[in-house]
Amino acid sequence: MNLHYHHFGVGEPMVFLHGLFGSADNWLTLGKRLADRYAVYLVDQRNHGRSPHRDGHDYDSLANDLKEWLDSENLIKVRLLGHSMGGKTAMRFAQLYPDYLQQVIVVDMGVKAYPPHHQEIVKGLQSLKLDEISSRREAEEALENYIPDFGTRQFLLKNLYRTDKKDFAWRMNIEALERNMDAILSALPKEPRVDRPTLFVSGSKSDYMNREDKDEISEIFNSVSFVELPTGHWVHAEDPDGLEKILRDL
Repeated sequence: MNLHYHHFGVGEPMVFLHGLFGSADNWLTLGKRLADRYAVYLVDQRNHGRSPHRDGHDYDSLANDLKEWLDSENLIKVRLLGHSMGGKTAMRFAQLYPDYLQQVIVVDMGVKAYPPHHQEIVKGLQSLKLDEISSRREAEEALENYIPDFGTRQFLLKNLYRTDKKDFAWRMNIEALERNMDAILSALPKEPRVDRPTLFVSGSKSDYMNREDKDEISEIFNSVSFVELPTGHWVHAEDPDGLEKILRDL
């Protein structure tokens, strides 16, 4: 798949994968800061950003997309970082294609299945009548009924853009993501085990990982380490300096 991406810097390749409803643009600031240390690649996964839309959205498909893209860019022995959904993609890729990897970095995501918790976001996104909206401000006000948190609304509205005809449209494939939400929230398979060095960076204020999750992770990843930063789920937005230091010291 012809995935869209940004590229900065030279050196060892480090590939970044965003989370659900996100895009490569979420990592622009940190990616540019790390460009003096790594050849940074910020990738839009399928059904997100400027990458192609497809009906299916599961971790085998996302891992296969990534393999095809790495082959097209002649990239090998990369450090692969994924946040949230992107973390699950990175973990599944490590199970299926370990020879492509030097290291895996997973940001605030476990291997377990997660309960549904995006229903109001999807309802809000689907409720917007884009053909009747004349400004981003109108879109934000309409979303407020479903998504009261200002930061979350701003994050989602980064996906809103104007087409060549000046109409509003979503970059993400909301319908496909809703249809495949069970697969997106599913657990990582227990096999095969992963021997590549893997670092899990979690937010100490996030509820995405706990002590029991670390035991389950260690059953799949043979060479694993854990570190916490004083953040919620959005580690790279809440403590970019802390995460940058971790990535520079790999």
